[in-house]
Amino acid sequence: MFKVYTNVVEGYKGMEVPYSIVSKSEGCKNIAIILPGAGYTVQSPLLHFSTSVFLNKSFDVLQINYRYNDKLYDDFSMAEISEAIKVDVNTVIDEVFFHNSYENIYLIGKSLGTIPMGGVLNREEFSEAKAIWLTPLIQREDVLESLLGSKNKGLLFIGDQDPYYTSERFEEASKNPNVTAKLIPEVSHILEYNEKTLDSIDVLKRIVADIDHF
Repeated sequence: MFKVYTNVVEGYKGMEVPYSIVSKSEGCKNIAIILPGAGYTVQSPLLHFSTSVFLNKSFDVLQINYRYNDKLYDDFSMAEISEAIKVDVNTVIDEVFFHNSYENIYLIGKSLGTIPMGGVLNREEFSEAKAIWLTPLIQREDVLESLLGSKNKGLLFIGDQDPYYTSERFEEASKNPNVTAKLIPEVSHILEYNEKTLDSIDVLKRIVADIDHF
């Protein structure tokens, strides 16, 4: 039986940032931190099943449920959203790690959620963390530099029909020996095929199996 603890912190410009910790047991020393996309929430297939993988391995799972699609953020530029997510993610992590100490850490970011990953992985307590980059925004210099400079063991998935994909940038990201980069032909930004539901489920299975193994 899982316990779900929900709370909010005061994040960027005083905006509330909700988060949840899903836990199987008290005093767990393992945690997976999920940073969803703008519209790709923790209920979306890849993140839902990633949560299951880690819960089945007796990890706590921290889901940071920022809501940058809300009207409150309508006036924000992309640059300000990028600043907000970095502040908000670190504020939640500060709060959670103040009350709990973890020894085995995984960080899973999807799309927008890959923007703050480099900064988080540079934190002292994340020096041994492992990172899963789902459709990273590799057209952004900060995300590409985070990938290239990462000393953390990592796993990267992206499709060649993703608007953020370019072969040059993918090849750059693949140069880091710490990161295993996987390109999936013909899949979109949500790592699914257009109009091929069963084939999309097969891709989902392969990615979740890789995450389980990792």
